[in-house]
Amino acid sequence: MKWQIIVVGKPSLPWAKQGMEDYAGRLRHKASVEIVHLREGPSAQVGQKALEASEGAWRIVLDERGKQMSSVALAQWIEKQELSGRKRVSLLIGGADGHPPEVRNAADELWSLSAMTLQHELALVVLMEQIYRAISINRGEPYHRV
Repeated sequence: MKWQIIVVGKPSLPWAKQGMEDYAGRLRHKASVEIVHLREGPSAQVGQKALEASEGAWRIVLDERGKQMSSVALAQWIEKQELSGRKRVSLLIGGADGHPPEVRNAADELWSLSAMTLQHELALVVLMEQIYRAISINRGEPYHRV
């Protein structure tokens, strides 16, 4: 299954950039992950670009009102998607203004990383770490026990 993470802006905080690069490197050996950075701008315009970039994929919009799940539940979700033959999943991380209603309405699923609002750079690192963790769980690797 191919993963596409669509995020508004590029990490500018050194620790976020380092975290993103670290997990991108780790994931490179386990899954196909593409990160698409959208330029910040008016919410509706950025939302339209996110929808265009995720066209044809199973769309998961990250939003604090979305469904929360454990790392094990994410691992089970991934396994179910792979068994169903799902080819591509796009995860959309909004900017400072979040996602416009059009993007949330176009979602196949709404997920939340936390009941708290996370800054988009932090959300990107957390999301990548959780994908890595879930894949490690499914492979029976020890990472998730650390």
